[in-house]
Amino acid sequence: MIKKEIAHIRKHFRLDNEMLKIFDIFNVYIMKESNEIYHYERQPFALVDREKQELYMANFKKLLTGELDHKMYELKFQEEAEQPSQVLLHQALVTGNAEEWQDLMLLMVEKMLVDTKYEQDTVVTFVRGQYSRPTKSRNEDAMESEKNEMFANLFILCSVNSTEQQKKTLMFDFVEREFKYNVFVDPIVKLNTPEQGFFYPSVTDNYSDVNRILYCSGRANEPNWHFIDQVLNAEKTVTALEERAIFEDIVKEVAGDQLDAATIAQVYEEIHRVIESNEEEEPPRLDFKDVERMLSVSGVENVTSEKVERAFQNVIDDRNYEIKASSVLPKFTSKSIKIDTKVATITVSPQDLKYVRQVNYQGKRCILIEVDEDVMIEGFTLNTETL
Repeated sequence: MIKKEIAHIRKHFRLDNEMLKIFDIFNVYIMKESNEIYHYERQPFALVDREKQELYMANFKKLLTGELDHKMYELKFQEEAEQPSQVLLHQALVTGNAEEWQDLMLLMVEKMLVDTKYEQDTVVTFVRGQYSRPTKSRNEDAMESEKNEMFANLFILCSVNSTEQQKKTLMFDFVEREFKYNVFVDPIVKLNTPEQGFFYPSVTDNYSDVNRILYCSGRANEPNWHFIDQVLNAEKTVTALEERAIFEDIVKEVAGDQLDAATIAQVYEEIHRVIESNEEEEPPRLDFKDVERMLSVSGVENVTSEKVERAFQNVIDDRNYEIKASSVLPKFTSKSIKIDTKVATITVSPQDLKYVRQVNYQGKRCILIEVDEDVMIEGFTLNTETL
């Protein structure tokens, strides 16, 4: 699954979309005190009030929002799980019986309750449906009655949402003309901030991939490994943050701990060039030969393939490991690099890092930033000093 496929799926989640059909929705309420199911209900999605449908659609779209390897992770299923969720989910995917689907989803919820203590009452929402996409671009000049062949993808989506108690309020009663103290006892389901969830099956080249699942985390770079391992029975993966740390350790192993900003900027530019020039569907990856070339081009001295290969072995214990290029590159055109000092925090983009230097001025370390125009502070133009 790649970025544009996730974006295509996400944009389908809107009401009155002929390309999306949601058959059933199934909600399960879990009590935090007993860690047990308190209530569950299933109904055809078409019979849900439209206002509720809008809330659910926003929730599903929010769940599927984020970057791959940051908030969403495409995972392979474990091959030797004792009670594999892959089998359970696939059976639920293909069954045409709504009651059987419900029973299978309850089995998923039971797996969620094992060795897990929820801090708040929690609602688990499942939907099953189908989305379609044309096999080729529609011809605008074609007759309306003519439709291109469609790919039809069955799916199951799960969203896990916590609840919160409503605040105590003071209300004014216009009829009785008096102020009243009101306490709402019904909890609010936080549909706008899903904790986690999944979309099954994953999709590759428009085709469903039943051997993979898309796990969605509520927080960037904080996947729930227990949920991934014990509930989904999926293999662990490396987050983008972890992969960036791997890349940094490899570079330090080869080039040392200290690099000037221009060298770092050049490394980022080389990675950006690899990403931009990639013509494959799969995102580009960097092996030790790629890293060796980038460091050499960026001006790092005494870089050899053997040295970089050894660094891969020492850091990741696999000299053939390939790093996803997009994971190690901060957002190239936005101010995604933060420079923290005791007096200020400076943010720059990777492409502008070459204009930043650390210099020694009168025995003190200083940050020197090259600018093209006068700097304004509170309406005043800074004086230009000649050092």
